Amino acid sequence: MKVALIQSDILWGEPADNRARYETFIRSTEADLYVLPEMFDTGFVVEPDDCLSPSWSRETLAWMQAMADERDAAVCGSVAVKERGRWRNRLYFVRPQGQGGVAFYDKHHLFEYGGETLSYVPGTERVVAEWRGVRFLLQVCFDLRFPMWARCLDDYDCIIYAASWPNKRQHAWDILLQARAVENQSYVLGVNRVGKDPVCEYDGGSVVVYPYGNVIAAAPSGSEAVVTTEFDMDKLRQFREKFPVLKDRDF
Repeated sequence: MKVALIQSDILWGEPADNRARYETFIRSTEADLYVLPEMFDTGFVVEPDDCLSPSWSRETLAWMQAMADERDAAVCGSVAVKERGRWRNRLYFVRPQGQGGVAFYDKHHLFEYGGETLSYVPGTERVVAEWRGVRFLLQVCFDLRFPMWARCLDDYDCIIYAASWPNKRQHAWDILLQARAVENQSYVLGVNRVGKDPVCEYDGGSVVVYPYGNVIAAAPSGSEAVVTTEFDMDKLRQFREKFPVLKDRDF
């Protein structure tokens, strides 16, 4: 499987323009899966009632489906969704029509320090989406700091972290992505934005981490980029069989 991580700046509260930017990135390379950052269509908005329209998420989901159909690939990214009067930070995993449909995960660990808990409600369910023989655990940004929530239960091969992770905590981002790969014997895709919004600046640091913990593909710091790599699922299975540490997990 070939994956593409799209590290880009995000225009604040401009979903149509952001979708157009990402469309260009997606069309620039062939892949089985394209992964976009957290709230890629608007930026990380913690007061959505003040500046977001509930219709935007529906338009963005329709666009993700169109891209998945056009590229015959899955498209994954987080958007702010208003459902039954409450906002959710929802990570969509959109497969081409007729090939598995749409899976989604609502961010469980909301970033209280940044005000996310004031307007959003947390998800309660862990979600694994399968695509072309690879099982993906869906996670969003702050979830990265909580290893028990991401613990491999023999049910996934790769973790996706879609993020808006500020540069002041870049070192933590780098270390924790590698830790999640090592402790779960899993590939890890960490996709972060660059640029700035009204609150923070972002340097990216989007990477693909191998189950041994080594980074096998990385975007340049602070720059927009598309990073691609291919998974070796046979090698992953052999590693887990040879060194079955997950059998000794605590739950």
